[in-house]
Amino acid sequence: MSKKKSVMQPIITIIAVTFSAFLMALDTKTFVNTGGLYPGGVTGLTILIQRAVEMLIHVTLPFSLVNILLNAVPVYIGFRYIGKRFTLYSCLMIVLNSLFTDLIPPYIITEDVLLISIFGGIIHGLTVSICLNVNATSGGTDFISIFLSERRGIDSFNIILGFNAIILCIAGLIFGWDKALYSIIFQYASTAVLHILYKKYQQSTLFIVTTKPAKVCEAIYKVSMHGATILEGEGSYEQCERNVVYSVVSAAQTKKVIHAVRDADPDVFINEVKTQKLSGRFYHPKEQ
Repeated sequence: MSKKKSVMQPIITIIAVTFSAFLMALDTKTFVNTGGLYPGGVTGLTILIQRAVEMLIHVTLPFSLVNILLNAVPVYIGFRYIGKRFTLYSCLMIVLNSLFTDLIPPYIITEDVLLISIFGGIIHGLTVSICLNVNATSGGTDFISIFLSERRGIDSFNIILGFNAIILCIAGLIFGWDKALYSIIFQYASTAVLHILYKKYQQSTLFIVTTKPAKVCEAIYKVSMHGATILEGEGSYEQCERNVVYSVVSAAQTKKVIHAVRDADPDVFINEVKTQKLSGRFYHPKEQ
């Protein structure tokens, strides 16, 4: 079973990345271009450069040329510091997305900029989530974000937000502030979807009442590589001793952890709480 899974995993990843690349390109050629919006990251910078060059010297640069060149440094960071397999799948995403964007003809679904901002952002967040959930990325600032989060322990959100703000300010000065402001709605919708669908860097706190604390702790470690703390307690109803196992795990692993814990002790009582902020060492598996 494990061997079959290892064979199928690359195939599933390639299919998911290809679909994601096509969907992102379709989103660009329908919603983004129709609304004159600017997505976050390198994609937004690519579109900004394309439109600025076209306006200033009346030359239309291929999306693929600009996007691939701008991703050169982030891809180097990926190969050097994050993981070769992860970066190769991400390169596939970058190349396919670039080619699809040049090949897919423009199509107008709606000219309502507010609808474009909301639904275009939702589709963009979906495409990025698909990539990240199969251990790839859409490129650009995603590489930098993962690098800073895993290697340096730096919260990269403000850095990425600052980068996107610069893009929007330049776009606002050149092309008008209405498109830049609508782009904020686009990026907000995209980020909201991403937070719902991708949970690797979110954490859940588990409080587990059990009579088999050692087995429960072992089950948690096998699934998540995270330890746990055993607290002594007393059941108020039966007036008997109970142990509470306290552990913080990745939100993406919560379901697997709870399943393993129930296998270890079918009578457990589990309270899952969303962790708002975590300080201290927390294990993140390295990308391959």
